[in-house]
Amino acid sequence: MPTAAAETNTAVPPCVCGRLRRASRALTQLYDDLLAPSGLRITQFSLLRTLAARGPQRMSDLAAAALLDRTALSRTLEPLAGLGLVRIAAGRDARTREVTLTRAGAAALARATPHWERAQACVARQLGAQQSQALIGLLREVEALHPAPGQLTK
Repeated sequence: MPTAAAETNTAVPPCVCGRLRRASRALTQLYDDLLAPSGLRITQFSLLRTLAARGPQRMSDLAAAALLDRTALSRTLEPLAGLGLVRIAAGRDARTREVTLTRAGAAALARATPHWERAQACVARQLGAQQSQALIGLLREVEALHPAPGQLTK
């Protein structure tokens, strides 16, 4: 695996995706470590937070909001459903399933939020408030690169 020094070699341009994925893994580990006392991982916390903000969601809508494929979403939701933090039920028609945050899920989210806030503060401290906000804006632009189905450009 190339080292960080190899990534800065001007003869070989750095891969934006590779660097972003590495940064994402580092940030995920930081959040997971600080969320550990809550029993949630950042992927789980994020889905609970999305459900708290948006209310019950069809599985496909939740996947789209999280930029996850349905398989990855199902893998993240299954343990949450097993713990009773979310309920996955048949949707309005037989082809859809709907995900709902339960009372236990809302309570777990409330217990985890101070740990998440510590992670947020840690990132802001390390990067500085201005760079932290700039990063959030830049990431919003990066997320917008995700094309709608059938919208890939050549």
